[in-house]
Amino acid sequence: MIVGLIVACEVAFWVLLAAGLAFRYVWRMPRTGLALLLCEPLLEVVLFAVTAVDLKNGAEPDWRHGLAAVYIGFTVGLGHATIKWADARAAHRFAGGPPPVRPPKYGTARAVHEWKVAGRWILASVVALALLQGAVWYVGGDGETGPLRAWQQRMLWVIGINLVIATSYTLFPKQEKAGAKAR
Repeated sequence: MIVGLIVACEVAFWVLLAAGLAFRYVWRMPRTGLALLLCEPLLEVVLFAVTAVDLKNGAEPDWRHGLAAVYIGFTVGLGHATIKWADARAAHRFAGGPPPVRPPKYGTARAVHEWKVAGRWILASVVALALLQGAVWYVGGDGETGPLRAWQQRMLWVIGINLVIATSYTLFPKQEKAGAKAR
């Protein structure tokens, strides 16, 4: 049931996003579009509540409960950036807005960009870690928390990988090739 709800939440996220942007830019109803976009967090509240009820009713914690926590964390950390990304493209395509800003390619600007991206992924992982730890405490010492702990280890890997990537752009910044500006 939890996996089906996670899939339904993901589908609903994209449906609400598409509908919100369509109302905002295609049908020129920005308030309705904003209302639809503001419904996005309700999906995570429903998923959180259903997962908590499932655990409260005696379900043995397994990978599905961990996946629900990770999904919520990633939506918190990356959802706003995804909506902002889609909004910029929809505004350009349907409302004559400016072209979306591309990330910088070189030097310090690229390193700053990579740290911002890493920050979003780290926030997502930290939220997931907190929810997973809350689930471990919620289940208590009597329950099997191994699958939840395994998800926590994966989130630590995500944090580590993002720190390595951002650090590499800081220590070894990509430089523009000579003569590339002349084009």
